[in-house]
Amino acid sequence: MDFSESPRVATIVRTVREFVKEELLPIEPQLARQGFPALLPVLREKRERARQTGLWAGHLPEEHGGAGLSLTEFAHMSEELGRTPIGHYVFNCQAPDVGNMEILIEHGTPEQKAQFLGPLVRGEVRSCFTMTEPEFAGSNPVWMGTTARKDAGDWVIRGHKWFSSGMDGSAFAICMAVTNPDAEPHARASMILVPTSTPGFELVGNLSVMGHRGGDWASHAEVSYQDARVPLGNLLGGEGMGFVVAQQRLGPGRIHHCMRWIGICERALDLMCRHAATRLLAPGKPLGTKQIVQQWIAESRAEIHAARLMVLHAAWTIEQKGPVEAREEISLIKFTVARTLQRVVDRAIQALGGLGMTDDTPLAFWYAHERAARIYDGADEVHIEAVARRILRRYGIQIG
Repeated sequence: MDFSESPRVATIVRTVREFVKEELLPIEPQLARQGFPALLPVLREKRERARQTGLWAGHLPEEHGGAGLSLTEFAHMSEELGRTPIGHYVFNCQAPDVGNMEILIEHGTPEQKAQFLGPLVRGEVRSCFTMTEPEFAGSNPVWMGTTARKDAGDWVIRGHKWFSSGMDGSAFAICMAVTNPDAEPHARASMILVPTSTPGFELVGNLSVMGHRGGDWASHAEVSYQDARVPLGNLLGGEGMGFVVAQQRLGPGRIHHCMRWIGICERALDLMCRHAATRLLAPGKPLGTKQIVQQWIAESRAEIHAARLMVLHAAWTIEQKGPVEAREEISLIKFTVARTLQRVVDRAIQALGGLGMTDDTPLAFWYAHERAARIYDGADEVHIEAVARRILRRYGIQIG
């Protein structure tokens, strides 16, 4: 297993790093002051420039309009994009669209690909994913109340969803709904494509998360399905395959998240080191002369390096053996990197003091909005338990 950078990866990293530095970091203050929706005209211009790099939708095969990067190659790209809150959006590889593109490629019919996938890959529209429900524990994904019944050639969907990221301004949703209530738990739900213009599809409102409602892609929404009707042909994948398709989506998706988090960590460490080198505690005595600050820097460097190697190993395992065989590696990185992210950002804020609490750097934004890293895509505790069970099974202990 060789984790050294190939010439191709080195070129990708260099291209993206320069783009982020020259095109995106300068507009972060405007993002902090005015919010994401106000920045959309500027971001449209940046997206066109990103397209010209040849790395647009880097996660997708070339025949579907992407750059055709392997999972490990895209992992390196994702880290570089993660250095800014808008990096992935500008290159059209942002969540939840990235996962929706992948499952449409794998499971979409030709008609679905023409109607939904094509515009999504071209960056003409965005999408969302409606699965989590406020009335049911997100840690048990097969338990939900939203239903879809067949009626006169249509699916009629009724239910309540929340934390539907990026729903505000999206063109369509992928809805997880129970279509086979009498089947075994993992075969009850299906995925259904629902244009957001459908009568009965209602944006209740953007959720206030850590004091911010956000807007457009940078938001999380509460959604109500009030007998929303869509054709039976909008079923994505087979009936009752919702959970199976969702699991296929989550494996690579967790790689994407984890490498984005490492990019955040690298930016946070850079901000901490720059501040430590320039902030004077007294004439001729920079903050970096304090041993505790040196410890924060060294520990962060070690933890980021270890986390990166774990994620690249997980990506390599998925490529070699598939996501099912890589379940343990995927669970390990999910809780390990999320915790690394939280520790590194917290240290950086502590080192910057009052500056770290302001929006003059992205640290406060990440501290608020990335705390959820330990919750979404499976809470830390769920992954920890799953890893422990698999390990103990090898020692002859069956749990649950």
